[in-house]
Amino acid sequence: MTSVPHFPVIIVGGGQAGLSVSHNLKKQGVEHLVLEKNRIGHSWRNDRWDSFCLVTPNWQCRLPDYPYQGSDPTGYMVKDEIVSYLEGFAEMVKPPIREGVAVTRLSRGAHGGFDLETSDGPMTADQVVVATGGYDIPIVPPYAHALSRDIVQMHSVDYRNPDQLPPGAVLVVGSGQSGVQIMEDLYIAGRQVHLCVGPAPRSPRRYRGKDATEWLMEMGYYKLTVDKHPLGDRAKEKTNHYMSGRAGGHEIDLRRFALQGVKLHGSMAGMDGSTVRFADDLAKNLDDADEVYVSIRRDIDAYIAKAGIDAPEEPPFVPVWAPDGTPDAIDCAAEGISAIVWAIGFRPNYGWIELPAFDGRGNPKFRRGVSPVDGLYFIGLPWLNTWGSGRFLGVAEDSAYLAEVMRARIDARQPVAA
Repeated sequence: MTSVPHFPVIIVGGGQAGLSVSHNLKKQGVEHLVLEKNRIGHSWRNDRWDSFCLVTPNWQCRLPDYPYQGSDPTGYMVKDEIVSYLEGFAEMVKPPIREGVAVTRLSRGAHGGFDLETSDGPMTADQVVVATGGYDIPIVPPYAHALSRDIVQMHSVDYRNPDQLPPGAVLVVGSGQSGVQIMEDLYIAGRQVHLCVGPAPRSPRRYRGKDATEWLMEMGYYKLTVDKHPLGDRAKEKTNHYMSGRAGGHEIDLRRFALQGVKLHGSMAGMDGSTVRFADDLAKNLDDADEVYVSIRRDIDAYIAKAGIDAPEEPPFVPVWAPDGTPDAIDCAAEGISAIVWAIGFRPNYGWIELPAFDGRGNPKFRRGVSPVDGLYFIGLPWLNTWGSGRFLGVAEDSAYLAEVMRARIDARQPVAA
């Protein structure tokens, strides 16, 4: 009878989070295995559009013992550079990884650890780290099927470039980071663009002589932990602020794009045939995004004044455009809209985890990534501990913490030597 392979720790997911845990476990001397259903760098390489780049500057790329290696720390890496950075990290780590192996079931084992069913056969582990992220299932609303088949529908995960879409105008649904950057990509290509503006906030890019992220770093914002955040656990649900790293980095002011010909609408409310309907929330969504933008500037102003920093003054923000009688519905055929790009996010897929590790809404429960299920951990999620937890900035600290917890649990279970 063939024995089932057993490991002290199995890490599910070989992205930057999983590799970071592997690196720290190696430093702790903990035997482990990384299972990656595709290959290292898959999502950066295959699930991003051609002009994709980071919206945070390169100096924030701080994987454990492997900070940004290039000559442009204040720039923004493009897709191929991100893949190279991650591959370079993997080469340094040399993780014990099996690529092309998917985990299809995780459950509690009779031995007190965990049973895993994988595409490479069954395995067992004493401890398991879930490092699969939260971008598994592209979100498309149920009413999308009611749209005329003459109009191409595509999710942002499948978008690559404007030439991929048929000639004509394009409706982008969603104004988070992906939505506004795809909108700009289409606009630069000379396409007529319609944009459904949702409740996403926006951020300054440069303000008073520095990138806003540099000010926020100095102000200690990136050290703020979720347990001290004014919103508490609700911070995990907040949409990322939109801005761009394209062409050296710049702000995204949707009102200016409206002046330049982009047609703005409220949130998508429904569709039928060639007709799409919008909520009456465009003005509110623009105002709310600008209020966040202005509040970040106010916080930076207050920090500069308190610290007595000599920084150039900037004029106050003044809206350059306001909606006036935007339609609550349009006919795509009449507007020449040939395609819709859905950019309203993703849902995680935890259906393969058969453990009491989730709240009533299906979100994993944890404190700094440590699940109430003994021996189970999560990493690579927004606000696991700080703002940088789901990004290159904070994963080093998060992974080091989890590696220490796992090492301590292993030590506690070993018999004391005579």
